[in-house]
Amino acid sequence: MSGDPGLAGRLEDVRARVSDAAVSVGRSANDITLVVVTKFHTSDLVRELHALGVRDFGESRHQEAEPKVAELADLSATWHFVGQLQSNKARQIARYIDVLHSLDRDSLLKPLGDVPLDVFIEVDLSSQPGRGGAQPRDVPSLAESVGAQPSLRLLGLMAVAPLGQPPRGSFATLKALSLTLQQRFPGASALSMGMSGDFEEAVLEGATHLRIGTAITGNRPSSL
Repeated sequence: MSGDPGLAGRLEDVRARVSDAAVSVGRSANDITLVVVTKFHTSDLVRELHALGVRDFGESRHQEAEPKVAELADLSATWHFVGQLQSNKARQIARYIDVLHSLDRDSLLKPLGDVPLDVFIEVDLSSQPGRGGAQPRDVPSLAESVGAQPSLRLLGLMAVAPLGQPPRGSFATLKALSLTLQQRFPGASALSMGMSGDFEEAVLEGATHLRIGTAITGNRPSSL
């Protein structure tokens, strides 16, 4: 039985799988941003990933992310907030992240303030309690609200595939919604979809940003 390939081995494996999936549908892996989700992991692991060429990192808990980003300020990195966003934390989070993946309601726009920020609108494809995301029917009006904010740049749409369902169908749904959105906002063509268990299916359906944690970082520290 082979042992754990280690951080570098896991990263290499994911990169190879992303490339293979992209090539199979006539895409280039160079057009896909790999966001390594480092929540619950130490700054040392982020530095190791940076040394391996990773430049995009994802966090989802403000109380953990804020000091981590500050500690790693010497790195050339892009920080993505991928968790559900609480209104009372939005202003603080906007000060240290570069990309927000979870904008899902108008009430977040004012707290985000005047800081330049790239954003994805999160779409709820599951209707499961506790999941974040705007309803698909509400995406056009929310996109208009985002477009009216000079400090915000709408990149596109984000979603998490529903549990217990084949993920590719959900990703295809998000892609179709994206094509409709682009009729009004041509620049909002990015798709943030695909995680450790389904990123290859996401690539097949046009994902431009993958949010991958454990497939690269390994299991969360047992103390957390």
